[in-house]
Amino acid sequence: MGRAFEYRKATKLKRWGHMARTFTKLGKQIAIAVKAGGPDPENNPGLRAIIANCKRENMPKDNIERAIKNAMGKDQSEYKEVTYEGYGPHGVAILVDTLTDNTTRTVADVRSVFNKFNGNLGTTGSLSFLFDHKAVFTFKKKEGMDMDDLILDLIDYGVEDEFDEDEETGEITIYGAPTSFGDIQKHLEGDGFEVTGAEFTYIPNDLKDVTAEQRETIDKMVEKLEDFDDVQTVYTNMKPAPETDEEA
Repeated sequence: MGRAFEYRKATKLKRWGHMARTFTKLGKQIAIAVKAGGPDPENNPGLRAIIANCKRENMPKDNIERAIKNAMGKDQSEYKEVTYEGYGPHGVAILVDTLTDNTTRTVADVRSVFNKFNGNLGTTGSLSFLFDHKAVFTFKKKEGMDMDDLILDLIDYGVEDEFDEDEETGEITIYGAPTSFGDIQKHLEGDGFEVTGAEFTYIPNDLKDVTAEQRETIDKMVEKLEDFDDVQTVYTNMKPAPETDEEA
C-alpha cells in the first residue's frame, strides 16, 4: 500500500471513532452541498459524493434524508469552510478543517486548544507547503479491468499513477488534483464505476518521527480539537504509529 493510503487509514480509524459525532459532521457537509446544488442527488454530483461517504460510514438512510430536508429549511445556518493551521507540541504541523456558521467562535475554540498544548496557531497558508491537497476517490473494482488504461484516461485530471487496492473490499483508491474533483467523479460514474467514497484530503509530504510519549500528547490535542462540532477533520504530519500484530 502507498504512503497516502497508510496515512489516511491510520487517521480515519481515530477520526470516525464516535458515530454520533461523525453523523453531525456529515450532516453539515450535506447542508453545504444542498445549498450549492439542490436536494436531488441525481442532479447534484457534490451531494451524490457525500451520500456515498455517508453510506460508507453506515449513516442510516433516514438520517441522510432528514439532513437533506433540514438543509432546505429557511432557518438553516450558512456554513463556511475554513482551514486553520499551526504547530502543535514537538514541532508537529497541524491543519484543522472546519465547517462553521460563526468563525469568531470557531477560531477561539481552535486557538484555546493550541494554547493549552503550547502550540502556535499560524496564518492561513503558512503550513500548506508541508501538505499535498488531494481529491480522493474510492470505487468498486470491475472484473477484468485494466487500471493502467483507467489511469491513462484520467491523467489529464492530475490523477497519479500510484493507486491503492483493498483486496478485502475489492475497492480501488485513486488520488488526483482537487480542482478536477468534478471531472474525475463524472468520468468514473460515466464509465459505470460504483463510487463508494469521494472527498478532499491533505496528505503530509514529509512525516515527522515522534516518540510514544510525544505521540500520546499530539493524539490528545487532536481529540480535543475533534470534540468541537465545527471541526470536520484534523491532519498532522506525525508519522503513523507502527501497526501491531493484532491490527495488521
